[in-house]
Formats: sequence, structure tokens, C-alpha cells
Amino acid sequence: MFEDTIYIVSGIERSGTSMLMQILGRGNIPLLFDEKRKADEHNPRGYYEVEGGKIINLLQENPDYVNKFKGKGFVKITAYGLLFLPKSKYRIIFIERDMEEVLNSMEKMRKGETLERGEIRESLTHLLNHVKKLLAQRADIEVLYVNYNRILQNPSQEIKRIGDFLGEEFDTEGAVSGVNERLYRNRNIKK
Repeated sequence: MFEDTIYIVSGIERSGTSMLMQILGRGNIPLLFDEKRKADEHNPRGYYEVEGGKIINLLQENPDYVNKFKGKGFVKITAYGLLFLPKSKYRIIFIERDMEEVLNSMEKMRKGETLERGEIRESLTHLLNHVKKLLAQRADIEVLYVNYNRILQNPSQEIKRIGDFLGEEFDTEGAVSGVNERLYRNRNIKK
């Protein structure tokens, strides 16, 4: 890892950011997280977050907070948090997932509480488009987009793309072992 670079895993909530952190960890890539938010039924292997997921609040208060992660490993910052990144040097792996599956997962997390799916879908789509446009405009950010659904369908191919992005220190075989098909519980079954 380069000492002058901040490494980030991102995506909208419930898109597979924790799975991506697991994949990187299994690929012998250093990860930055704490145990403030415990594993639960929604993320049985853990959330892999800093400050129990409050990193966006910390970035809003002080965008330079992210500099403490420079060169140390991957930190998870969901998509909204990317709007607060100060100028620096970044390598971001951004995971995307079928939007209906994201909504299914959100609904399940809220213990069956019905979501206003249309409104949330529109809001999340707007956020994704806004963040992607921002990332494309910033010369200090290098980003790789990966897809949750493709990782589960063909782990070797998608994880090889991650390895190519990261370089030769990545253990592709180990990373593939971080994919657990049994944890794919919120599929979008098209009828």
C-alpha cells in the first residue's frame, strides 16, 4: 500500500460493502475497522466499520479525519460519505448491487417494516448518480466499480479485476474464499 494513498471500500448501504471488506481481508489486504458494531443476523461476519459506522458524521465535522487512514489499509465509507472527502490521493473500490435486493435487505433489517420503496429507490439512484459523477470529475480519485451480483455469480472473474486494480500483493485465491453464497439472502427473484 502506498503511504500517500487513502484506500476506501464504498457503495450504498446494504450493497455488499462488508462482503467486499471480507474479500479484501482474505486476499491479504490490510483492513481498518473496530468492533464497536457487533456482527448480527444481517451481517453475520461483521460490519467492518470504523467508529461503529459513525465515520460519515466524523467526516462532516472534519473532512481531514480521513487522513489518519492514509497508507494503512482499506476503510469502509458508504457512498454518502464520499461527498465529504478532501483533496488527497484515493483508491476506491465501489460495489454496486441490484437495487431491488438493496431494498429487500433494508426492509428485512427494519424487521418487516414496510419501506416507501419508490421514494427510497429514487433517492438512492440519485445519490449513486451524483457520487459517480463526482468521482469521475476528481483527478485525485482512482475508482474500480465491482458488482455484488457478478461477484456471487463468478467470483474468480470479478475478484481477478480487484486483484488487477490492487496489484501483485493481492491473494486472489484467498479472496475468492471470502465469498459465501449462503449469505446471499435478499435475492431479487424476477417473475
